[in-house]
Amino acid sequence: MPVSEISIARSGRPRPLQRLSWLLSLALVASPLCAARPAPDPVPLEQVMAGEYALQAGQLADAARWYLEAAKAAEGDILLAERATRIAMLANDDVRAGQSLKLWRQRAPDSLALRAASASLALREGQARKARRELVQLLQASDPRAWRYALVALAGGRDPDVTAKVMGQLVGDGVIPDELVAWQEFGRLSLRLDKPQLAARIVDEMVRRFPGEPRVAVLRAGQLQQAGQTEQARAMLGVAEPRAEHDPEVRAMLAVAYEALGDFDAAARIMSRGPQDTQTYGVRASLLARSEDNEALAAMYGELSAGDGGQPDPARRMLLGRIAEFLKRPAEAVDWYRGVSGGPLRPEARIRTAAALYEMGRADDAYAEAHALQNDAGSDDEARRNAYLLEGELRQRAGSIEGEIEALGRGLAAYPDDGALLYARALAWERQDRIDRAEADLRKVLVAEPENVAALNALGYTLADRTHRYQEALELIDRARTAEPDNAAIVDSYGWVLYRLGRNEEALVELRRAWGLAKDPEIGAHVGELLWVLGRREEAQRYFDESRKLDPDNRSLLRAVEKLGLPAPVAVPVSTTEPAP
Repeated sequence: MPVSEISIARSGRPRPLQRLSWLLSLALVASPLCAARPAPDPVPLEQVMAGEYALQAGQLADAARWYLEAAKAAEGDILLAERATRIAMLANDDVRAGQSLKLWRQRAPDSLALRAASASLALREGQARKARRELVQLLQASDPRAWRYALVALAGGRDPDVTAKVMGQLVGDGVIPDELVAWQEFGRLSLRLDKPQLAARIVDEMVRRFPGEPRVAVLRAGQLQQAGQTEQARAMLGVAEPRAEHDPEVRAMLAVAYEALGDFDAAARIMSRGPQDTQTYGVRASLLARSEDNEALAAMYGELSAGDGGQPDPARRMLLGRIAEFLKRPAEAVDWYRGVSGGPLRPEARIRTAAALYEMGRADDAYAEAHALQNDAGSDDEARRNAYLLEGELRQRAGSIEGEIEALGRGLAAYPDDGALLYARALAWERQDRIDRAEADLRKVLVAEPENVAALNALGYTLADRTHRYQEALELIDRARTAEPDNAAIVDSYGWVLYRLGRNEEALVELRRAWGLAKDPEIGAHVGELLWVLGRREEAQRYFDESRKLDPDNRSLLRAVEKLGLPAPVAVPVSTTEPAP
């Protein structure tokens, strides 16, 4: 799934020179110059570098092979054995993962990370008994971090049924530590696995162990909601509400739980308790906007407006401007934004001024405001660059394809090869079915930033979705997956390219995992299409229905519906407003 934010995400991953530094430091640790511990064999740099280059190219099978060779050659090197194991597991090469794990076990038999990897591999291979044995030993370790390693191992399983079976056995074995946070996390994992019976069992145990704890009530509500018992879930949250008065953490948890139920009014009511500041007002405003409770939002707006005298707060004025925009009072929004006369929020205020002018029907004034910021030598480069991005967005909203491309092109003339501008233009080209030009812009991003995760994922997904170059797409997505293996958008892209390659059962595992990580309409449409193709149409329809509730106009959903010959999505009465005014 492509990342569609207006600005490109920075991955923070090592660049090629940083990788070389890592290799050299690895060699130093393994060299006789390092007297801190007996030196293992010198690191086989040829194999390690070949593995790293394969990894950078998205050739995970080759990377797993090279790293296994390096781990074998460097006898006694724990780091290489661990890295070889993780890369093989990422490549879904269970044979090499097992061989690397054996080397790792020989070198660090008591490592928590080793036991977690061993359990995860056993789960992937369907060896529930072995996985249970490893996890019991892990959870019985004296290290207080042990349960977190166990949780990671369980989350790495492929088959939710096998994982749920083992989790249930762990509950029965009584090895989960008597810590509320541990039980919370195991409970959340059971909900992500979509296993209501397991979730109910864990919550029942939590109620027994931690009676009267509001966090348990919140988790129980989640379990009831998953089982379709919405009213019972709401009643359970009501039990925990008295604690929210003086506990900010409980307030936040309850607000999130009510939000998950779609009860934004209740979430806003909870957040209105306790001391209020600009941040809490902002959360409340967002919730009221999503519930479309304009009356309550207008009352808050009036309250905040009345308190703006004396020493005006720029953050408060920004919030007032966003609320005014939502209430369809763009002229007032402009006044608030123009009242932010200086400081770090000033560039954002100018951007929002242009957006509000556009909403007033003054498109030419909006473009002029954006142009003024673009040409303001006193503003920093990020603010000026964002003004080009905004103009492109406004031109798109006006239906001007040429205007959007032209605005982004001017931005690139001012900031050649800027990643955010190239990324935005690539998305614009993709919307116009100009896949060749979208690819060209994304590849320009990757020339400057070879490990830019957003660009790798976007290009890989585009090739998988819009061309037949599936193997090339897989390599790009694998490069992104190496950097962020638990990113929902990347996991979705990986599942989608597996589906395109005809590897349907593997694809279903990944797409379901993506859905567990993020309830996104595009991911839901992908899961639904695959299930439909597999003949599991009743289950598929559930995912289509969930996606329609989230966004009936989602492009992937509409394309799936058309492709499969299903009835067109019917709009449902949910808010499609911006999440935060």
